[in-house]
Amino acid sequence: MTTTSDLPLAGLKVLELHAIGPVPYAGSLLISLGAQIVRVSPPADPKLGVAMKPEFDVLNAGKTQLLIDMKSAEGMAKVHEQLAQSDVLMEGFRPGVLERLGLAPADLVKRYPKLVIGRLSGFGSRGELAPRAGHDITYLAMCGVLHAIGTGETPVPPLNVVADFGGGAMHLLLGVMAKLIQRGITGKGGVAETSILAGSVGLTPLFFGLTAAGRWNPAKRESNMLDGGVPFYRVYKTKDDRHVAIGAIEAKFYLELLDVLGLKGEVDPARQLDPSTYAATIARFAERIATKTRDEWAALALPRDACMAPVLDFLEAAKYAHNLDNDLYTDKPFPKPLRTIEFDRGL
Repeated sequence: MTTTSDLPLAGLKVLELHAIGPVPYAGSLLISLGAQIVRVSPPADPKLGVAMKPEFDVLNAGKTQLLIDMKSAEGMAKVHEQLAQSDVLMEGFRPGVLERLGLAPADLVKRYPKLVIGRLSGFGSRGELAPRAGHDITYLAMCGVLHAIGTGETPVPPLNVVADFGGGAMHLLLGVMAKLIQRGITGKGGVAETSILAGSVGLTPLFFGLTAAGRWNPAKRESNMLDGGVPFYRVYKTKDDRHVAIGAIEAKFYLELLDVLGLKGEVDPARQLDPSTYAATIARFAERIATKTRDEWAALALPRDACMAPVLDFLEAAKYAHNLDNDLYTDKPFPKPLRTIEFDRGL
């Protein structure tokens, strides 16, 4: 049985300055790898994000929260006590805020040579939008992703797992881990700086390549292979008004799909990539899939490489047998909720 001491980041101490979204998510991933995290928050409720009881605040579970007024000399002294014990500092302020607080990274790395500083802003440190506020949908709008998602005339915002978590948090963690590896070689820390916008742009190179190759039409949603424009990569409604997702791109998987759907001999697999057939094939797939329930199709597809999957909601996904077989979810209680320590009580 794996214990905390066996985890790869056991013993790593991280100081996380209060933020919402990608920074606490990055911290929660570090905790899952064994790191210890102290979170510095203002004494008064900063009212950032959605109010949530501590027992449900999973992004901050397992952290120790210090309530510190960073604008006071006493508070800043307490922060420096923590920095002296920390391997990593992570912050998600707008550009310049850390400097105005007297924690300029250039000064910190001189004072604490082994400290790795992870900085995540919204729009980056330069340009007219650098001081502006934003959220996941804002950054997706500016990197081309939002425009590409949806059907018809209106883009559809995905959940904030794209820009905030897949873009910002993951790129922040990549930078922090790279600096920790470098520190292991040189003995010196340093600064890893990125933005949610930069992380979101970093998710898009494939589509620039496809566009350059003439295989992606950026002007029209639902007209491309990966955006629902083809019959073998889209979502269909089932008999019980639920859905299945199909992603049978490769020819061998498409053959399997036709067999599962009972359409072998009716739909020509040789014309899988013929755009002139797409409308008719989509209509035929939709008609056929509407004859069975989602779970009936899921059972038929389970032993086959048809790339057909049931579209599950969050709670269904947490009970899905394969997910449980791989320990992706647990029925154990949440980790200990955020433990708050008042400044005047100390550690």
